[in-house]
This record gives sequence, C-alpha cells and structure tokens, in this order.
Amino acid sequence: QVQLVESGGGLVQAGGSLRLSCAASGGTFSRYAMAWFRQAPGKERDFVAAINWSGENTYYTDSVKGRCTISRDNAKNTVDLQMNALKPEDTAVYYCAAVRRFIPTLAGRSWMIRAEEFDYWGPGTQVTASS
Repeated sequence: QVQLVESGGGLVQAGGSLRLSCAASGGTFSRYAMAWFRQAPGKERDFVAAINWSGENTYYTDSVKGRCTISRDNAKNTVDLQMNALKPEDTAVYYCAAVRRFIPTLAGRSWMIRAEEFDYWGPGTQVTASS
C-alpha cells in the first residue's frame, strides 16, 4: 500500500511560479509511474503531467506544455511539479497519483491519461493563481 502526501500549494499571482512536491511511503517507489492531476470546483479530475518509473519519460497535457516540468527522485521517494507562468485557469486542487502498470495512450498529438488508471492518491493541495 502506497501513501502519498502533497505539499507546496498556495496562492500566487498570475504569471508566478509554484513547486509542488509529493512524498511517497509504504511501497517501492521506483516501481511506480507517478502523475499529477487537478480538479477545479464542479469539474472532473484532469491529467496534468506524468513520469515513468525511471524518470526517463515524461508526459504533459497540452495546456501546461512549456510551463510545467515533472521530475522524480527515486532515492528520496519524491515527485515534483514545477509550475511557471501560472494562469487563473490553473487554479484547482492538485493531486499526486501512483500506478504500477502505466500504459499512456496517445490520441493524435495529445496524451490521453485518465484518473481511473491510477491506484493510489494523495489528499491534494490547493493551487490558486489570482488575476
């Protein structure tokens, strides 16, 4: 059983930056692909970024490409999401997620990665980008 805890959320002005971090425990971290999702009020939980077990492969939703970077440290059991040039539409609760068997699907030029594919979740951290 994997436990995940996010940190680093907060309130920032549009154009600013935040770095989210997720700490994992209870499992062999390097066996899991990791991802970040976000959920705004009244909306579904949407994919933001993912990284494979080794950190060699990363995946992003189109709206954050060029603004966000996902990274992991298997020695420290952490996965981070660096978010730059934040926009008001980035405002949401951000969740860290883990899965052993990760098979990303490409639809055209966009990654179709669904929350239902992930087995373990953190409680979330609020990110608010004010205009």
